Amino acid sequence: MKIQVIVHEAEEGRYWAEVPSLPGCVTEGDSMEHLKEMLKEAVEGWLDAMSIPEESLGKEAKVIEFNL
Repeated sequence: MKIQVIVHEAEEGRYWAEVPSLPGCVTEGDSMEHLKEMLKEAVEGWLDAMSIPEESLGKEAKVIEFNL
């Protein structure tokens, strides 16, 4: 899956990033490589937090997963 990310350079030489398609998904890192690691964790955490338990759906609906 490809996700667009906006990366900002902080004054202290660190980086922080936001994922516009995932509201509230923001993270930071000491280097660009560290930021990429943190982004992976942030996106996975966001997606896990937004998952819908099937038992909360009506009888006619179900949750399916697929890879993009």
